[in-house]
Order: sequence, then structure tokens, then C-alpha cells
Amino acid sequence: MFTGLISDIGEVLEVGRKGDLRARIGCNYDVATIQRGASIACDGVCLTAIATGTDPRPWFDVEISAETVARTNIGQTGWVPGTRLNLERSLRVGDELGGHIVSGHVDGTAEVIEREEVDGSTRFTVAPPVALARFIAEKGSVALNGTSLTVNAVRDDPDGPSFDVNLIPHSKAVTTWGTVAVGDLLNIEVDTMARYVARLAQTL
Repeated sequence: MFTGLISDIGEVLEVGRKGDLRARIGCNYDVATIQRGASIACDGVCLTAIATGTDPRPWFDVEISAETVARTNIGQTGWVPGTRLNLERSLRVGDELGGHIVSGHVDGTAEVIEREEVDGSTRFTVAPPVALARFIAEKGSVALNGTSLTVNAVRDDPDGPSFDVNLIPHSKAVTTWGTVAVGDLLNIEVDTMARYVARLAQTL
């Protein structure tokens, strides 16, 4: 489990295949505290650390299954050396829950269709997959590239559903959101509670 509060910006150092896709991710964590088998959210994707090291900088390795590649922006835009990633280590008992409960099980990808500067902050308009639109509500929560965000507005336009999120300067500085542009594909995870409510409504 995660909270959607990004704790580091990582960088893809190497990518290769040994059966599944394997990536080496540089980070600023003390990797001595990352146990083999630990879960780390990388752009919202819950991945398992299988090795760590410190040369030439702290890093951890992850393996990525074909299912994960197909469902996330890893398969659509690709990870290459230099790709920057939002990182979050898994929630521990007693940690402050400042965002919302995020599982790291990405539901799909959503496209940024508009970016607008508003009084120092940045408003992003995002088009989700049609099948996920019913789980997204105004003032509800959504995780995009691992970041817990509040939905400011929801639209059901003839061209397809969309919603807005707002990023303050601090959030852009401590995540990769400062460089997110129109046309980018984001990993989206809808709020777990919204999913259960929708499922319950189907059975009533």
C-alpha cells in the first residue's frame, strides 16, 4: 500500500530483458534500508526490488511483467535511460496518511489533453479511459503517475470524458509533474473506495 505522496524522483539507468523486462533505477534513498522483495511504486506502478547497489549512485533493480508493461505507460511510451520517475516506498504502520490509499495496481493510462498556468499553479486536463470515467468524481481522489491528486472538475463531453487536477509549485518541484506536457500518457489508478461503491451499486 502507498499514499500517493511522492518521496523521491528516480531515474532509469538501464533497461534490458532477462525473460521479463528488467530496469535499474537510480534514487536518493538509503538503499541499505531497502530489503530484497520490498515494494516501491515507480510512477504509480508497484514493483518489487530484487537487488540494490551504490555504484555509481544508489540504485535498485526491478522486474516488470508483460501484463504490467501492457497495462501501463511503460509499454506505450517506454522506459529508456534518463526517464524520470515518481517514487514512493510502501506505507508502514504508523506512517502519516496524507494522500489516499493507493495500491500501486495501475488501471490503465490517461492522456494529458490540456495544460494551463493559473495563478502560479498548473491545471492539467486529463482524458481517462471511458471504462474508468464512472469511478472519477469531483472532489474525489485519483492517482496519476503515483501522485495522489484531488479531482477539481469532471466532464462528459461528446468527444469523451475528461477531468481536471491542479498542481501547486511545490508539488511540481518535488515530482516529475513540472515537465508533464500535452500528449503525455499517465498511469492512472482510480480510488479503491469508488470502485467498491460502484460494484455495490451493481448488486443492489
